[in-house]
Amino acid sequence: MRPGVPLPAPLSGELVVPFDEFVSWVRHGTVLAHLGRHAEGRLLVHRLEQAGRPLPLALALRAISRGRVAVEDVLGRRRELTARLLARWTAQLATEPLRVSALLRHVERALVAIEAAPRRPADAINLAASPLYLRTDLSFGVRAGGSVAHTAGVVNELDRFTGPVTLLTTDDIPTLKPSVRVEHVAPQEAFWNFKELPTLLLNDAFDAAASRAVSEPPAFVYQRYSLNNYAGIRIARRYRVPFVLEYNGSEIWMGRHWGRALRHEGLSQRIEQLNLSSADLIVVVSKAMGDEVTGRGIDAGSVLVNPNGVDPDRYRPEIDSSAVRERLGLRGCVVVGFIGTFGPWHGAEPLARAFAKLADDDPGCTGRVRLLMIGDGARLAEARRILAESRARDAVVFTGLVAQEEGPAYLAACDVLVSPHVPNPDGTLFFGSPTKLFEYMAMGKGIVASNLEQIGEVLEHGRTAWLVPPNDVGALADAIRRLVADPDLRTALGAAARHEAVSRYTWREHTRRTVDRLRELAGGASPTKRPTPA
Repeated sequence: MRPGVPLPAPLSGELVVPFDEFVSWVRHGTVLAHLGRHAEGRLLVHRLEQAGRPLPLALALRAISRGRVAVEDVLGRRRELTARLLARWTAQLATEPLRVSALLRHVERALVAIEAAPRRPADAINLAASPLYLRTDLSFGVRAGGSVAHTAGVVNELDRFTGPVTLLTTDDIPTLKPSVRVEHVAPQEAFWNFKELPTLLLNDAFDAAASRAVSEPPAFVYQRYSLNNYAGIRIARRYRVPFVLEYNGSEIWMGRHWGRALRHEGLSQRIEQLNLSSADLIVVVSKAMGDEVTGRGIDAGSVLVNPNGVDPDRYRPEIDSSAVRERLGLRGCVVVGFIGTFGPWHGAEPLARAFAKLADDDPGCTGRVRLLMIGDGARLAEARRILAESRARDAVVFTGLVAQEEGPAYLAACDVLVSPHVPNPDGTLFFGSPTKLFEYMAMGKGIVASNLEQIGEVLEHGRTAWLVPPNDVGALADAIRRLVADPDLRTALGAAARHEAVSRYTWREHTRRTVDRLRELAGGASPTKRPTPA
């Protein structure tokens, strides 16, 4: 099963294996114990078009199955993994190393053409036309998290200020409103087993998809930047419309510090800089990120610092949480909650240590207090380990992945919400604008948060939240203890935070600020459409 696909109830005699577990079988040789033991096999994915060429998994599935094997999506569509198809994929994999140079030369020619073309001003912006939004990430099955919230938040609000929105995307986006026109862009199977090369192929795929989807010049092209993508530049220049780049941080920096350094780092750096220098407007979510962009030689006038936001109608204090509390065994408890994708910057480990300290300092608290860890991700295993080895182990509930649509109900089940973000590992400023922060505020709950760059700018200690030094386990434990013990303080902080979120940090206001700045930069353009009533 691919990540993001709900685990189906197994039929009689059927074995359902989560994606990460099956990958572990392949990597560690555990799959050998299953050779020929199963009648047939299926790899479940969200959409067939997004499955790519999963050759190692397909071969492993073939080896453990006596009968037919297939890729199947949530709509019930199947692609049989026949011997002929597996042979073709194997031949492609064997010959593709010989074609890497040709691909890189193709990309080089495209970049030279963009760099050499004279920068012509865009035509006057027409906000009555349809904006074109590009979601070009080569990631699939992402059903929750900040990227989902930001994409849906902006796309859902754009047509209040412009014509109807067209979204070109590699994946479905949860919580999109039905009126958004969605065109899926399928990745190619070529170079699928190379870490970075498929991202380069997406440029031509998006260019072609835009030609099919757009019959007249869009109002503007808005792209959420992703690794190695320059499609937005080419599309905007072809139609002579403004190019808006949403920049959430350097992919090169993130690879070095939160993953692995990129193999073609120089090329990725060149593409990243080309996007920044080509954009008519660059939207960043924090001042730290804006300073990074201007430090790379970009005119500050083309940079808009625009924090993330929230939909206050979806995230609100009145949500009934009784069903979630009952199901998770939380009735009668004071619940301390955290939601996230457990990234390196989220601080799940310090939170686990703080809750363990709480249990050590007051063993009796575990009878009335629960820690609710909502979500899944890279650092979940370490957080689990810390808590499993502590006195708090029986006072913790891990939900696993929760779909974006269900997140508000889980947050409503909490009394205290924690945003324990940690500083960047290299000492640079924390450049994030956590979407969970604004969702917490809109829920009207008592918040404990790290006093870290924008988090400390958005929240006010003692008025809208209780702020603590980042990575200070003792201070974090003390703050949680204080809010757990004082319901009146939680109520006061939550009410003030909700008021702040609704008045300043909605996705509608975020989107309005973007469109208004774009209109200013276009000079003499038609005025922004006024928002329609909710």
